[in-house]
Amino acid sequence: MDAQTIKVACSSCNLRELCLPMGLNPDEMDKLDKVISKRRRIKRGAQLFSVGEKFTSLYAVRSGFFKTCVTTADGRDQVTGFQMTGEIIGLDGIVNDHHSCNAIALEDAEVCIMPFDQVEELSREFTTLQHHVHKIMSREIVRDHGVMLLLGSMRAEERLAAFLLNLVQRLHARGFSKSELVLRMTREEIGSYLGMKLETVSRTFSRFADDGIIDVKQRYVHIRNTEGLRQIVNPQSCN
Repeated sequence: MDAQTIKVACSSCNLRELCLPMGLNPDEMDKLDKVISKRRRIKRGAQLFSVGEKFTSLYAVRSGFFKTCVTTADGRDQVTGFQMTGEIIGLDGIVNDHHSCNAIALEDAEVCIMPFDQVEELSREFTTLQHHVHKIMSREIVRDHGVMLLLGSMRAEERLAAFLLNLVQRLHARGFSKSELVLRMTREEIGSYLGMKLETVSRTFSRFADDGIIDVKQRYVHIRNTEGLRQIVNPQSCN
């Protein structure tokens, strides 16, 4: 089912350290369990929410990958971000009580539903939770600034190198390899996010492979020279 919901308890989830604050006492965790009590399964290609939809909840990604995107004035889809396990989706809806982007599953996924009015009420009661919500919002602002830097001042090679380094770092924090990853997004989606044409993305991947920095086979990427990617992004730091 596209929107199947099942019961869940944060206290027994092995991902709670990624999306919830540390240091909640048993009573606080029990109250949070009652608020974040359902999961929703999303099939690959289906929308978690869409532009203009009424904002009611934040969503913690329990499994799978998502992309967020908006439709430009000329009808093109512009990718604005990629979200993975342990990250929160839906913050865009807080400002106007309606979502300003589409969130689409890149593979079969599952999210925990966090009703925002109840989370907000609890965060006033638990300063630890309030601080964590503020951290999540701040992280999104910092990420947006990072994307602006990518699009505004970096060459194609720098953009793709920074993207791969960021992606593998986030995956490693979730227990995956430091150097190997399977891209859940297409090269076209990467190009949309990085402000690059599809041909440029493919050509840059090939250049990195020719230089011995990565091995790439379709969506599988093995980073052979992490320092080489870092030098592309910031050559001055390696002098």
